Amino acid sequence: MGDALRSQDWYGRPLEGFAHRSWMRRGLPDDAFDGRPMIGIATTWSELTPCNSHVDEIAEHVKRGVWEAGGVPLIFPTTSLGETQIRPTAMLLRNLMAMDVEESIRGNPMDGVVLLGGCDKTTPAQLMGAASVDLPAIMVSGGPMLNGRYKGSELGSGTDLWKYTADVRAGTMSMDEFLELESCMTRSRGSCNTMGTASTMACMSEALGIALPHNGAIPASDSRRLRLAHLAGRRIVEMVQEGLTMSQVLTRANFENAIRILAAIGGSTNAVVHLLAIAGRLGVELSLDDFDRFSQEAPLLVNLKPSGDHLMEDFFYAGGLPVVIHHLRDILDGEAPTVMGRPFSTYADSIAAESADPDVIRAIDDPLQAESGIAVLRGNLCPNGAVLKPNAATPELMTHRGRAVVFESIEDYHARIDDPDLDVDETCVLVLKGCGPKGYPGMPEVGNFGLPTKVLEKGVRDMVRISDARMSGTAYGTVVLHTAPEAAAGGPLAVVRNGDTISLDVPNRSLTLEIDDAELERRLKLWVRPDPEYTRGYYRLYIDTVLQADEGCDFDFLVGKTTRPVTRDSH
Repeated sequence: MGDALRSQDWYGRPLEGFAHRSWMRRGLPDDAFDGRPMIGIATTWSELTPCNSHVDEIAEHVKRGVWEAGGVPLIFPTTSLGETQIRPTAMLLRNLMAMDVEESIRGNPMDGVVLLGGCDKTTPAQLMGAASVDLPAIMVSGGPMLNGRYKGSELGSGTDLWKYTADVRAGTMSMDEFLELESCMTRSRGSCNTMGTASTMACMSEALGIALPHNGAIPASDSRRLRLAHLAGRRIVEMVQEGLTMSQVLTRANFENAIRILAAIGGSTNAVVHLLAIAGRLGVELSLDDFDRFSQEAPLLVNLKPSGDHLMEDFFYAGGLPVVIHHLRDILDGEAPTVMGRPFSTYADSIAAESADPDVIRAIDDPLQAESGIAVLRGNLCPNGAVLKPNAATPELMTHRGRAVVFESIEDYHARIDDPDLDVDETCVLVLKGCGPKGYPGMPEVGNFGLPTKVLEKGVRDMVRISDARMSGTAYGTVVLHTAPEAAAGGPLAVVRNGDTISLDVPNRSLTLEIDDAELERRLKLWVRPDPEYTRGYYRLYIDTVLQADEGCDFDFLVGKTTRPVTRDSH
């Protein structure tokens, strides 16, 4: 086995390997260099990423498993992206982090890698980067925080923030109450306790078969999260010995399974751009339309905020994703490969056939909603597609026709949304431009932008909103997102005007700007592309090379298999 290991190109040559070995002999035993698998542990620990501030402890338990299985564990840092702290948006830096992960793996002597993620963008960035090197890899997530509570009710991170923020703006909650609520929302380590993007991507890792069973739901504070890390450390050594690489695990069947499971758990719309980007790095054919197609095969089974009532801690106690997999067994590809080296169907083998709490995980014949998942819209306003999350929307607004109230930028929105003279009512369609991948840049989570104060004061809590932005996985509302092409790229969204009529028909998957083709063409010809606000550095690289939302927002030069080995040694 030793001669076949990638790390032996560094350590296995008696003369040329001297420098590599000698610099690493800081407590390692002599036989560490004699053919043991070298396992990288990519940590996203950072105190500036609150959701990941406990990942260092998880790394130590991965190390135990690696040593136990005969490998040599080596922790290394990668960029860490905290959605709650980074400005202008963590999504701007997802591709940068993916490049960091890719080159850190490619350039260092490791035979396999354990990816430790947590907050939203850390998981997809690590999977994207590792996919481009294609070593044996396994994901271990940091886990969700415990349930928050306020005056006897469960508090969901993000979801209840939007709810109570609207109440403060409407004058139905005092600022003192709001600040008291703030101290009750985050009561433990871990990421969002709703089915937000962090929990969605942790579940998607499990659904893809790139993580061990129960990775998605074990709370960060539960000791079983550390047990999972230990087992992952053992398993990655076995994967190296078996030669089980990432591309062998993540096949088209795995992505189809993940999309169906995404629908059943009421997962975040952000999973769309992330799964497209991961598939793109592997050369797996996956399109926006696949999300609509496979989503329709699965009902909504998981009753979690923002689509339902409960939180991730409850989901784990009810059985977690293995129960969902069991319920969906007739529509999933049970033969899809996994990091376990066994078919995907085995992920449900160790659990009871039914949910421990049937209100949290519904039976297949008693779903929360019969139709779920991601609706992909088409029309002259979004020729390359847009997405909407039906299970987080208001049913009465799924078919709607209204007058457009247009905000040309997020700054324009903030300047006018609370103006009592704003010409708007609850029947209007709010349109926000300039928040796509190139336009912001980075495609921020502002797609669920708040309603006008004058509408909130009437008790209204939802309106149809359209943008080229994303929204937090914790958010809700009848919001059309990821409109492609975006306004800054010259998409039709750029030429919507105040007073235009827009019709939304989710059942028929259409989004239409009600002007004739000739008028739309005339407006587009008159449109002038704005000069980019940023002309240097990473921002400029991002603006110049980022793909649109329907293609996963990766950089155009990173798509496709790029498994170039390291061949040069300066020693």
